[in-house]
Amino acid sequence: MGFGEAIKTVFGKYAKLEGRASRSEFWWWYLFLFILGILSTIIDNVFHTTINYGASGIFGASISGVGWIGTIVGLALLIPSICVSVRRLHDTDRSGWWWWISIICCIGSLILLVFYLQPSTPGPNRFGPDPSGGAI
Repeated sequence: MGFGEAIKTVFGKYAKLEGRASRSEFWWWYLFLFILGILSTIIDNVFHTTINYGASGIFGASISGVGWIGTIVGLALLIPSICVSVRRLHDTDRSGWWWWISIICCIGSLILLVFYLQPSTPGPNRFGPDPSGGAI
């Protein structure tokens, strides 16, 4: 699955927790989020839509603050991000409830990262058919 197809798939399953998400779908989605995060930060700084808490960096750009554009983008993509993460856990034959381990500072996120990096369960599992069609 390529970049565009992964983004289209995640938006097509915007709030769907059922099923599975391949590694490529998951990691392409998070690359998309990373790129949007950078772009929204740039836009926030160019249009001065960042609430600055007193610290500023090079060219007066905010170091600590909340950007309105970034906040809106983040909130709009929060649900599909959680859902693709749950579907990725399903792909490794784990319950989506494992996502809640992320609230444990540092350790929870590291455990999830290990789960996300693991290969898919080959063939169908209890959460549905193999999303990659058997490709590794």
